Amino acid sequence: MRSTIQMCAIAALAAVALPLHAQDTTRAATAGQHAAHQAAMPAATGLRAELVKDVEQLEKKYIALAEAETQEQYMYRPAAGVRSTSEVFMHVAGANLMIPGIIGMKADSAAQAAASERISTKAEVVSALRHSFQHVKHALMMTPDSDLDRPVKLFGQDATVRSTLVLTVSHMHEHLGQAIAYARAQGIQPPWSGGN
Repeated sequence: MRSTIQMCAIAALAAVALPLHAQDTTRAATAGQHAAHQAAMPAATGLRAELVKDVEQLEKKYIALAEAETQEQYMYRPAAGVRSTSEVFMHVAGANLMIPGIIGMKADSAAQAAASERISTKAEVVSALRHSFQHVKHALMMTPDSDLDRPVKLFGQDATVRSTLVLTVSHMHEHLGQAIAYARAQGIQPPWSGGN
């Protein structure tokens, strides 16, 4: 007969294992949905393919940096009147949802509302970043090459779909540099830097 201690240990392990299994199942389902969604999209070519590749690298760096920082470090602000770390990340997430809307690739209103710089908890920030990068990749994949020269108004200026897509990606690069500077000021090495 099992002792009370053994029974308690088994119950404790089950209590931990079941939620972890549920989390793994949820992650697997989400990954499966993402893979199916990606498979349904047309292949990007030319400039769009190059931008998708760049966005995928940027996404890895943003997520790695966002995950490397603590909740306390998210509140870091180098000077009064400038964005905090979490606000930089959320600014990028918001732009990733907003700028493709200029070319007709609008994010759903719930996602747009969620990409607010008022969000500052680490889990919500990382989630918003992930979602926003998926939106940009979707916009790049779903824009036909034949549409790249189509004129649009970009913040009141004459532009094209091409220049709008390039702006989306260059904006990410600009603020990645800012986020790296914030991290290094707090003694955090970018995870991909190899200690340099």
